[in-house]
Amino acid sequence: MKNTLLALFFLISSSFYYIDAQQIVKTDTLSGTKLTLSMDNRIDKALSELEECSRETPTESAGTRILVPSRELSTAEICRRNPRIQGFKIQISVVKSNAEANEVKTEFRRKFPQLKVLTDASLRPNYKLLAGSYFTRQSAAADLSRIRQHFPTAVAVPYSIFCVEGK
Repeated sequence: MKNTLLALFFLISSSFYYIDAQQIVKTDTLSGTKLTLSMDNRIDKALSELEECSRETPTESAGTRILVPSRELSTAEICRRNPRIQGFKIQISVVKSNAEANEVKTEFRRKFPQLKVLTDASLRPNYKLLAGSYFTRQSAAADLSRIRQHFPTAVAVPYSIFCVEGK
């Protein structure tokens, strides 16, 4: 009796476990590689419907318009949209104390009055002295070569800059 009940329980539970799964081959949209997935037919249909909805233009589905400029944006337009961007600064030197940083900063301002210099204390107890704001490493190259004549350890480093200050 016990074995019969166990067999009956097994048959009933296995009948609920039946899933209508199939092998589906999809193509990755970014790299173009073939992906083989095992999934239920209903999930495949739902995903296909979502893909079809995403292919519609925004004006068809939501009634909103996305404006894409037909020309390249100017620096001023980019800065208006994103005032702080990832750019470059020239690291003049790294010093051990705030007093030493102020001495080097004063000397730098005397030699290069047109460049803005700031002290970054994020490496405490060390202080980094950074000058200028540049969009690319190449745009910093001219100033960097002039600065290296007086500060040979100067180097261009990635740093967050204010877009309107960039060269």
